[in-house]
Amino acid sequence: VQLQASGGGLVQAGGSLRLSCAASGFNNLGYFAISWFRQAPGKEREGVSCISSSGDATYYVDSVKGRFTISRDNAKNTGYLQMNSLKPEDTAVYYCAADYSLNRSYCIVDHYGMDYWGKGTQVTVSS
Repeated sequence: VQLQASGGGLVQAGGSLRLSCAASGFNNLGYFAISWFRQAPGKEREGVSCISSSGDATYYVDSVKGRFTISRDNAKNTGYLQMNSLKPEDTAVYYCAADYSLNRSYCIVDHYGMDYWGKGTQVTVSS
């Protein structure tokens, strides 16, 4: 079972990036909530967003509300994080994670509760 985050890069402030989280080895990613975390140099890992297994419920940390959009395509076993209006303070390594939540209608961004983690992808926003 693996998660692979991709789509990071270097972008100017105000720009956009779309991160993908591809799952392999899962019988059905639709049984799992997907979360995105980020960690900037010298800072603790921060929960950014999550989406429930059905996709009906989402959560965003206040600092990204209105700029980031989380989504998922269970048929493709992939989650996404669309990041618009990027700011230098969004610079970090972004990680995707999944936790089993088949009968849960909500998601929780809690790094202690994740069952699987992907390797990170670097996002750098220049001013």
